[in-house]
Order: sequence, then C-alpha cells, then structure tokens
Amino acid sequence: MTAAANESKTSGSPGPEELLRMYRQMVRIRLFEESVNDLYMRAVMPGLAHLYIGEEAVAVGICEALHRDDYITSTHRGHGHCLAKGAAPDRMFAELLGKEAGYCRGKGGSMHIADPASGNLGANAIVGGSVGIAAGAAFSAKMLGTKQVAVCFFGEGALGQGLLYEVLNLAKLWNLPVIYVCENNMYNEYTHFSETTAGEILARPAAFGIPAESVDGQDVRAVYAAASRMVEQARAGKGPSFLLANTYRYKGHHVGDVSREYYRPKQEESNWMTNRDPIKLLGDSLIAEKISDKPKLDAIQAEVKIEIDAAVAFANKSPYPSVDQVEEDVYA
Repeated sequence: MTAAANESKTSGSPGPEELLRMYRQMVRIRLFEESVNDLYMRAVMPGLAHLYIGEEAVAVGICEALHRDDYITSTHRGHGHCLAKGAAPDRMFAELLGKEAGYCRGKGGSMHIADPASGNLGANAIVGGSVGIAAGAAFSAKMLGTKQVAVCFFGEGALGQGLLYEVLNLAKLWNLPVIYVCENNMYNEYTHFSETTAGEILARPAAFGIPAESVDGQDVRAVYAAASRMVEQARAGKGPSFLLANTYRYKGHHVGDVSREYYRPKQEESNWMTNRDPIKLLGDSLIAEKISDKPKLDAIQAEVKIEIDAAVAFANKSPYPSVDQVEEDVYA
C-alpha cells in the first residue's frame, strides 16, 4: 500500500471513493450472509453459523481505518470482520462447506476462519477467546517497531469473561497498540445484556485508565471517524483504546434460531431493520449529498450479487480435502 493510501485510511473524513467502497463492502457482507443462511436452510452447509446481518457498519468502519498488515481478531460472529479485512468470498464459502480451497483447508469452518495474509489472525468460537491473541499481536508490533495496530472484536457477552480484564490491564501497563471493539448487539445469545451486565460498559475500560468512547454502530461514517482517531493514537505509541459500538443483529443468535419472539419483540426488530439499517443509512446520505444516485447504488448491489453467486458456485464445485490430510494443519 502506498503512503498516500495509508494517509487516506487514517484521515477520519472519507472521500466519495472511500464512501462508495464502504457501501460496496457492507453490501458484500450482507449478501454473503444471506447466502450463508440459504445454504444452511437448504442443508448444503454443515454445522451452524452466526450471521452478521445488521452489524456491517462496525466491521467496515473499523477495517477501512486499518492497513492491510494491521491485525484483527474475530469472534464466532466473524464473517463480516473477515470480509471487511480483505478475505475473498469464494474461499470463505469454501471454508464454510468444508472444502480444501477454504482458508483453513475446510477444517476450521464458520467459527475459525483465519487469513494471516490480510492480517486476520482468526475467528474464535470461545466468547472473549481472542482478546489475548490481539494483545500478543500488539506486543509483537511494539517490540518489532513495525507501527502495526491490532483490533480485537468481541461482543458484549464477553464483558463477563475475566480474561478481558486481565488483558486490558496488561495492554495499559505495557502501552500496547491495540483497540478493543465491543459490538453491543443487545443480546447475549437469548438474554438482553441489561440482565447480564452490571454498571456502565464504558466504566470498565475507564477503570484501567484506557480511553473509551461509544459510537452509533449503524453509522459507518461515525465508526470510521472514531476508529481513525484510535488507530492514529495507537500508531503514535499512545497505547490502547476501547470503542463501544451500539448495533443490532437482525437474525437469531445462530442460523437455527429462527423464531425469536420469546426473548425479543418483533416490533423492535422491525424498527431496527426499517429505520436503522446501516446500508440504507449510508445509501440515503450518498444520494442526498449527490455522491451517488439510486441507479449507481442498485448497480453495486447487482455487481456484488453476481460476485457472491459465483463464490457460492466455486465452493460447491470445489473438492473436499483428501483423507490423507486428516492429521495435517491440526495442532494441540
């Protein structure tokens, strides 16, 4: 990446080209996840997946502020993070279907996709399981003087994990270039976070002296602006920060969680989908500011749909790993 490109990724004020790229990235994540749901419902995909639909602005806003060699760690709901950081949809689908062409040769599946080439150190099926990995990556960057930054994505459910607080303590003591991004989608599986999380969320990083702020996770511009500030501070050696992104998952905890009426009202879902959709919010603003128009945005949607359909076809046609590979790439 050129120096000029690096500068544009930390300005905090994206230009028209960047905004259109963000729009395309959010559409790519949305259509990818819709296809994942379809593959599951048609019994083509083995196992479960946790869809990121509704939260696209967080992953895109954060990753647009990063360089390719910066690090991220992800969660069980990690497809959006992987794609936003540069993963290819065809290899993503191949991994979900257990095919050799996948990022982990079909052995990781939905919750363990990693792509070191794009700085993605991996999704993690353990709630809060990646917080230490991000700190380790940041520690390495600091010791090597590479100016790289690590971003750790985790859900509000991880606020109940003790490891998070051990890591926040070390990150502050060692002044690590790491940003902790809490994606608060309001529900820990089937329970509203207010029933599981005592006190104010931002009081927790504040207790360690870590700068923290909240942001509207449905507004990709706001996420990008906050992330740009934090990334710039981390690169300048000013240590860790904490971003609370308030967002919402449209679907269930996982693809099998179809009826959610017993733990959240349908009117709440409808309100978020109708009035707070991150793709529609950005699209409307692009049209209002004459950066784009509806035909151009519709064209982006159509182009991405072709890309996603081709990626699914690639994965379906790809071979499974051979039996003699069963003990390869497996570590204990």
